[in-house]
Amino acid sequence: MKFNQFGRLTPDLTNQISELESIHFLPRNWNQQAPADLLAYLFSRCFPEVHENSEVQDREHRILVDAHTSLADLLAGQPTSIRRTEFYTAALQLLGFVVADDFPDLDSLGAMAKWQLPTIEADPIKGTDLVAAFYLLLNTRGKNGQTFLDILTSRGFFNQFFGAGEQPHFVIFNGKSQAVFDTRRIIREVVYVESDLDTDEDGQRDLLQTTIFRPRETEHGLAVPVLYTANPYFRGTNDMAPVSYNVNADLTPKIPNQTTYEDVAYHAPQQTPPSARQASGTAKEASELPVDPGIYSLNDYFLARGFATVYAGGIGTRGSDGIRTTGGPEETASTIAIIEWLHGDRVAYTNRTDNVAIKAWWSTGNVAMTGKSYLGTLAIAAATTGVAGLKTVVSEAAISSWYDYYRENGLVVAPVDCQGEDTDVLALDTFSRRKDAADFARIKPIYDKMMADLKKGQDRDTGNYNTFWDARNYRNQADRIKIDFISVHGLEDWNVKPRNVERLWAKLRDLPINKKLFLHQGKHIYMNNMQSIDFTDMMNLWFCYELLDVQNDAPTILPNVTVQDNAKPETWHRYTDWSAPTTPRTQYFFTGHDLQAAPPRQEEIVAFRDDGVPLFLAGDQNDHTWEQLLMSQQPSVYEHTRRLFTTAPFTKDRYIDGVMTVTIQVAVNKDAGQISCMAVDYGKERRLQENPAILQAGGQLLGYQWATDDVKEFKLAKLPNECQQIAKGHMNLQNRHTPWQNEPLAPDQFVTLHFALQPTAYHLLAGHRLGLLVYATDMGMTKRPATAATYQLDLNACRLEVPYRR
Repeated sequence: MKFNQFGRLTPDLTNQISELESIHFLPRNWNQQAPADLLAYLFSRCFPEVHENSEVQDREHRILVDAHTSLADLLAGQPTSIRRTEFYTAALQLLGFVVADDFPDLDSLGAMAKWQLPTIEADPIKGTDLVAAFYLLLNTRGKNGQTFLDILTSRGFFNQFFGAGEQPHFVIFNGKSQAVFDTRRIIREVVYVESDLDTDEDGQRDLLQTTIFRPRETEHGLAVPVLYTANPYFRGTNDMAPVSYNVNADLTPKIPNQTTYEDVAYHAPQQTPPSARQASGTAKEASELPVDPGIYSLNDYFLARGFATVYAGGIGTRGSDGIRTTGGPEETASTIAIIEWLHGDRVAYTNRTDNVAIKAWWSTGNVAMTGKSYLGTLAIAAATTGVAGLKTVVSEAAISSWYDYYRENGLVVAPVDCQGEDTDVLALDTFSRRKDAADFARIKPIYDKMMADLKKGQDRDTGNYNTFWDARNYRNQADRIKIDFISVHGLEDWNVKPRNVERLWAKLRDLPINKKLFLHQGKHIYMNNMQSIDFTDMMNLWFCYELLDVQNDAPTILPNVTVQDNAKPETWHRYTDWSAPTTPRTQYFFTGHDLQAAPPRQEEIVAFRDDGVPLFLAGDQNDHTWEQLLMSQQPSVYEHTRRLFTTAPFTKDRYIDGVMTVTIQVAVNKDAGQISCMAVDYGKERRLQENPAILQAGGQLLGYQWATDDVKEFKLAKLPNECQQIAKGHMNLQNRHTPWQNEPLAPDQFVTLHFALQPTAYHLLAGHRLGLLVYATDMGMTKRPATAATYQLDLNACRLEVPYRR
């Protein structure tokens, strides 16, 4: 175990005392108490679930401070101080660690150091050092990954604030909002925000169903900020399998053209929306209750801490008007309409029919957006509009350009495990209005038109970048982002591939905003419940700074870039940047089967045969099995379908930082072709698994008698394997300069391709080798031609460039 903690503040003693008094952990006359009484009092505060002294003593009898003494026995002796080893032996047990399992030798200080948990140096601990020790303990992470104060909160520590006579208010401790809000009495309601859109062409502005969860304390005069998640899946999904495309098809030669970017650039049309509804009256309370719960545990965590949470599916989802456009400008407008209402700039109604207007009177107007995948994508889209009220975004595993999701360099390239999916397939999947039969029947002609427009615009025939894709490239408007920004992405995410976050980060780099980046070694997942990193605490620090104007110095405290190490479990690195253009690059040349630093002299032309599709379709394999066979250096049925080049074993560890690029001189015996490249780490090793393991099911309690989350962590595989994919990339031979211009290709004509692999942050261990696979068909991502083809590589003009962090 290792506990990386980046979101803890270290205030001076005066502020520590003030904060402890504000949460009623330290009595205001503490410095007038006898030392033994103060010591006993502070330990008694660690058991909020019991109220009698006898019960407290019973709990203390269960905690050892040394091999022969319980905490109760120690305190019974009326000590005026406590030894450092005794304090931290007790502290570890309070934090959820089990002596017999975790530190049977009772070496508490050694365990704390090994697990990277903080301690104070005073020994013995007494007086103000005792106060400082408890302040630090409350902000120390327990075995479930949460701070001790969060652990106490889940056991009722802050119940003293529920129903208090004073005006409800936020309680800030160590720069973060605490769970002093009664989640047993949360107000749940639904409103309908009126947009400026009419995407279902019924002559009325589209209404957007919006689900709200807010603290009951808002009824008593407290205005609160909002965490808003735009979630197209919120009201359900449709089975998309029947409309998935068949990818077992030959590549089609493209007609050469002289298309420029200006030819495909998107320009928003001027449209006049229908007239707004006329309100028949106003109300303060909504008339509808939600039928769906919240879906994101990070939002639930903050709901207990006073932040309202809002979910909206947007146009075309059940309960709303309109149709889906899969990332189109209409979805951006639908997304920001909710923010405008929360900020007081747009009208909403209590239901769909009565035109009774309702304001977000309980909102401060300060909004943050959260969410993963499509949800985080819409957060990026909203940020590029400059909409008033949006203060920050925490966008996880999100798309910054839909072309980079479904296409690559003139090829149709699927997200992992989604072969045959495209924008129209996703539109059907999220078009939950279809579940209401009569509603769907009324708009089916418009739905059919939408599907036809998507099918035409996405252009699966060529895979080229066009106006349709340019309209869905949010990076075009990145310079409009004026708010502070957090991006989170998995380096093993082959659904929303890392290029989406790397190219957005490149746009954010020079903007005059605070921006932070988190890169974990997982797939398409959330990271807020990892044991080894205090992501939730960091977000608490961030949201308090951004939405509550708490001067906690969050932009300075949080690292600019936080990267999980792929070779060392529970290790997170802090950097100032990632994939910077100034990162030194090492060039490798192709020679025989090697990647070497010396330029080639007179290398041969080598070939491989792209005829693996019939083998793949006839075999009992999925694309993950195929990929392992392709990477392996052991004989396999796919060995002849690729060329492998490797470096010599590294004499020291190296860290790849950013985008590797390849230059390939290639010919194919047809008038259409594709090249794929994969960087691979070769070296027998137990590797970090790409899916985190559950350590404690429901082990994180997000408030008192409230929602829970599993405690997870990335673990090493039980057995070593010989290799691991680092990054890959693909290119159509006819799009060798841009994804919108088709160039001629004659059979056996050598052409030069230069393209980027997906970006990464990767730790190569000493003794390992870096390999590059060159092949054509990627069974999991590209089209799968049935007709065999022969590819030739001129090794004299092939190279790989790798950015290594110093």
